[in-house]
Formats: sequence, structure tokens, C-alpha cells
Amino acid sequence: MREIEASLRGGRIGLTTRAKFQAVALALREERARVKADETVTESKRGEQLKRLDGIATILAKTAVRDAGLLSLLDDEAEVLPEAREVKRDMLRSLGIEPVVEEAPAAEEAAAEAKHRVVPQSVISRQLANPFLAPDFSAARPRQPRTTRLATWELLGPLLRSFERASAGASACMDLPEREVRRTPQGRELMPHQAQVVAAAAAGHRTFLLADEPGLGKTAQALLAAEAAEAYPLLVVVPNVVKTNWAREAGLWTPRRTATVIHGDGESIDGFADIIIVNYEVLDRHVGWLGNFGLRGMVVDEAHFIKNKSSQRSRNVLELSARIRARMMRPLLMALTGTPLINDIEDFLAIWQFLGWIDEKKPLPDLMHELDETGLTPADPGFYPAARQCVVDMGIVRRRKIDVAADIPARRIADLPVELDGPAGRSIRAAERDLARRMVARYETALAARDSAEEVVGIDRELVDQVARWELKDAANAKSGDNVFTMMRKIGQAKAELAADYAAQLARSAGKVVFFAKHVDVMDAAEATFAQQGVRYSSIRGDQTSKVRQQNIDAFVNDPGVSVIVCSLTAAGVGINLQVASNVVLAELSWTAAEQTQAIDRSHRIGQTEPVTAWRIIAAQTIDARIAELIDGKAGLAATALDGAEVQLGASADVQHAALVALLVDALSADPVHAG
Repeated sequence: MREIEASLRGGRIGLTTRAKFQAVALALREERARVKADETVTESKRGEQLKRLDGIATILAKTAVRDAGLLSLLDDEAEVLPEAREVKRDMLRSLGIEPVVEEAPAAEEAAAEAKHRVVPQSVISRQLANPFLAPDFSAARPRQPRTTRLATWELLGPLLRSFERASAGASACMDLPEREVRRTPQGRELMPHQAQVVAAAAAGHRTFLLADEPGLGKTAQALLAAEAAEAYPLLVVVPNVVKTNWAREAGLWTPRRTATVIHGDGESIDGFADIIIVNYEVLDRHVGWLGNFGLRGMVVDEAHFIKNKSSQRSRNVLELSARIRARMMRPLLMALTGTPLINDIEDFLAIWQFLGWIDEKKPLPDLMHELDETGLTPADPGFYPAARQCVVDMGIVRRRKIDVAADIPARRIADLPVELDGPAGRSIRAAERDLARRMVARYETALAARDSAEEVVGIDRELVDQVARWELKDAANAKSGDNVFTMMRKIGQAKAELAADYAAQLARSAGKVVFFAKHVDVMDAAEATFAQQGVRYSSIRGDQTSKVRQQNIDAFVNDPGVSVIVCSLTAAGVGINLQVASNVVLAELSWTAAEQTQAIDRSHRIGQTEPVTAWRIIAAQTIDARIAELIDGKAGLAATALDGAEVQLGASADVQHAALVALLVDALSADPVHAG
């Protein structure tokens, strides 16, 4: 655990760290079971051993909260990484314990998964109706292995670093054909950048990481690319909240093709449909029959959802992709996401694997051939830009609104500082002072515990960083008391009525308004304010059914009397079109710039005719204002890896940690003893 914590202080959470983390978790779980079953020790001795194990378990849990990928490895059903098994074996051997040979659990896992899988009756009817028309997979001939001088090189790491090292202005878009025709056969108009992707599919390109900025019409591009490639049956895997929207878009852009949506066990689906839409959460039930359905294309929407390859949904997506590629020479595979990189450059790996560019360990033949053609190896300085271009040419498409959608009006973010008066404001400022004092005391205690010979001049920035991490871990595990998370929630509650009042004013003077909040109680307070002021509103929340959700969206879009739509940042941040509004009110701040951008882009997208303004309600003289500055100052991973911006690439835009660091530094700077 000390090694793991040292790695995490460096900011990167790579495969090696994950393997060590899971190996510790496995060893801990087994040791706990052994101690409990050991009848040769006394109860007091057993209690002492279990207490020590609990201490390690606590460190594991506190460490896991920093990264969703680590947290998922603690799940009892998490897939054991091969690297973790190897680390665990090495740990045991170093102690002189010969590890027990573990039998592969694949058969047991397959049997367990098969128990939950279903075959809808309409799919059986399709098979019975066409008994002699089974899909022809004869085109999927085994490829002859190519000899390559790069066969002995480790290449996945250098490929990732080639994106980290992208020079300023480096393009992250494959060459796309020009296309003059911008109308579909149904008369719907395409923008030029959309038509280019469709033309590329018509010309024979079959794998795309479509990473256009949110709002540039990726759904339409995917549907029309499938039409151009005749990639039917087509499977579309999406977040649950956008299933209905995908079915609607399919009806608009490809009306000659029938689309069906899988709900639950799929009793209501049309087994004869051309387009099958399923959400990640129920995909595991349908992997079996979908893998044998004769799919000729697969689209994964919000593809950053599969970044954690150990998660069940990622495994399902990758399994289906592998089965499709094994049965067909050149299926259409498209990964759609405006934010392909959320936490780490390694988020690319699962998407590349879905597209068939790599496997777990190396590039697959097509990409390997392109890398070989460069004539370079990772030891050559010119390898990195050349390798990056090879990956881009495999099918990365990244366009920004500013470059390709000049007819989309501009957007701006305007901050509205508000003063939190009364008991709520005083309580929040007191809690912030208490938090600062607590961290200062912790800093001083740690400083006093150091070797007296070690002289510290001014503020020890490394220790500040560590104290902030300790506080963040404690906050994540705390069940009560004030910390950075409870303070932000209190600030949101205190701002709710003020934000709603401003949204109501906007609605009366400027038209429809989209209102975003993070917490349900903030949404409740805002809706109560709207009701009190006679402002009609609709609402999008995470606990709604798809039908209710769509009804509420339609009411806002189509009913002139519905002035405001109150949206959850997490439930409504993706997959919906609200171009009818040009004003967005952000009542609470997100922890990431990407989430904030996704919310604003519900209105700032193709079809918008007016400039979009996002009004951020900021609680002045509180940590809220500091967090707003940090969000604005954090450059996303995509800025370097995809857009070629000259910014420092970090592992994760840890705004929470940075806010605590800033709070502690301010408190120490105000004290002459430490500011020295």
C-alpha cells in the first residue's frame, strides 16, 4: 500500500498501479477469510489480526475514492486482471509462500452470465421465419500474419505518449473527402463536416472514433454512415437516458430503416428491425443473441463510458465488437464521444480495442502495418508524431465548433456573484474557516513531527499537497461533519432560490431557460420558487422513466407556456437537444470543465440560431468562487491529445484537491509564522 500511495502522489494511475491495488485487495480478502477460519488462535489474537487487516482495508477504501477504476476493482464481481494475479504471486513468493495454482474462472463466469441472458421471442420468430437465410460470415477469412520488425517492441505505451506529446496545432482528424451534396434523400440538410464522415463511410472507411465537440451532430453522422455502408443490422449501445432520442433521430435521418429499442428483457422489441438500440445497463442480458444476430455494424454512444475495461459494461461492448469482427471482414464500428478523455490518456485504450485497432497487449495487424511503414521504432525521436498520425488515420475524427460550424452562434459564460446573507451565509463562511483551521492544525502537526534538522523556509508546498489529499480522503469517507463536499452542497442550497429567481427573470424577458443543478434538494427548491412565481416548468431527473423524461422535454420544446426546464447535471448533461433556449443557468458548479461544457452544449449545438449565454451563479467570498476559477484554469486532456494545444497534460483535473490546496495556502499565507 505504501508503494501504491507513492504512485498516486505522482498523479498517474496506470495499469501497474491498478494491478498492485487489486493484488493487495485479493490478498487482504483471502487473509481475512483465513484468520476467521483459523481455530488455532485465541479470540483476542484473532481480534488483533482482524483489526490490523481492517486498517489496510480502510487505506484501500480511502485510496479507491480517488479513481472510479480503482473503486471498481474492490467489487466482489470485478474481473481479476492478469497482471494482478502475477503481482499477487510475486508477493507470496517473496514471503516464501508458494502460491496455489488458481483455476481459470472463465467457465464459472460464463455459466453465471448465461443464467441472466435472454432471447426475446421476436428474435426467435425471425430465426424461424428465415431458416435458410442465416447470416453469411464466410467473408471473415483469417488474415495471414504479417512479419514486422516492430513485433518485439512494446508499443501501446509509446502510442499513448505520442498523444501526450502532441505539438501545438497538430491535427487529430483523419483526411476526409469533400462532399458537395448536403441533403439526404429525405431532404434533410447536412452540414459540410457531417457530410464528410458520411462520404468517408461511402468510400469504404469502416472504423471511426467520432470525437467532434458536443453539439456537432454525431448522432446523424453515425446513422447516415451506417446507411452509406449498408451496415445493417446495426447495433447502437447508448446511455439509458438517450434511448428514446436515438429512436427519434433514426426516424428522422433514416426513415426507410426500422428501429427498435430494447427495454429490460426485450419482450417488446421488433426482431426484424434494421437498427437495434440498447442501453449499457441491460446489454449483458442480450450479449448472447446479439453476438449471433449477424450484425454488420455497431455504434457506441458516449464511448467514454467504456474506459474502465474491467467493468461489466466495457466487457460486454468489447465482447460484441470482437464477435462481429471475427465473423465479418470489415464491419462498421463507430465510437461517439465529445469527451474521449476524462481522467487519463489511458482512457483511449478501451475505445481503440472496441474499434479493433489494438488488443490487450499490442496493435492489431492493420495498425501494426501502418506503424511498420513509418520505418521508425520507439527509440527514434521521429516515431511519436508519426505513430500518432498512424492512429489518427485509422479513423479519429475531431472537429471543433469554432472551425467547422461558423453558422452556430457564439457562446459565452457569464458569472453572477451573489452574496449569501443571513444565517445560511454565516454558517457557510464559518464552516469554511473551520475547515481551513483544521487543515492548518494538521499541517503544523505533520511539520512538527519531522526531523528537527530539516529546515523549512516559508510554506512547504509538498506538505500542503499531502494535507489536502488527507482531507479529501477523510471527506469522501465521512458520514457527518463539515467538509468540502458538504460545504458545496450547502452553498448550492443557499443559492437555489437566488438562481431560480434570476432564471425566472430571464424567462420573462428573454424566453426559455435551461436551469442546471447537481443536487435534488436544490432542484426542489428551485421548482418551488418557480411555482410560487407562476412560472411553468418541466423537469429532467435521474429517477424518471424514458417516457416521462421525453414528455417533459417535449413540453419544454413545444409548449410556449413552459418557460423553464429544471435539469440534473448528471441526468441531463448528455444526449438531449434544447436549442429552443439560448440562456442556461448553472445554479451549482460541476467539479469538471467537461461536465459544465456538456451541460451548456445542450443548447449550444446545431439548430441554435441565437448566441448562447451560460449564467454561472457564484457565491462570492466563499470556496465556490475559488472552484469557478479552478474549473476555468484546468485544461482538459483533449486540449493536448486531440486539439494540439500547448498546455501541461495532467492525469486528472482534480479541482477538489486544488480547491483544498488553495484554501490551505491562503490560510497559511495569512499567518506571518508560515508566510515567512
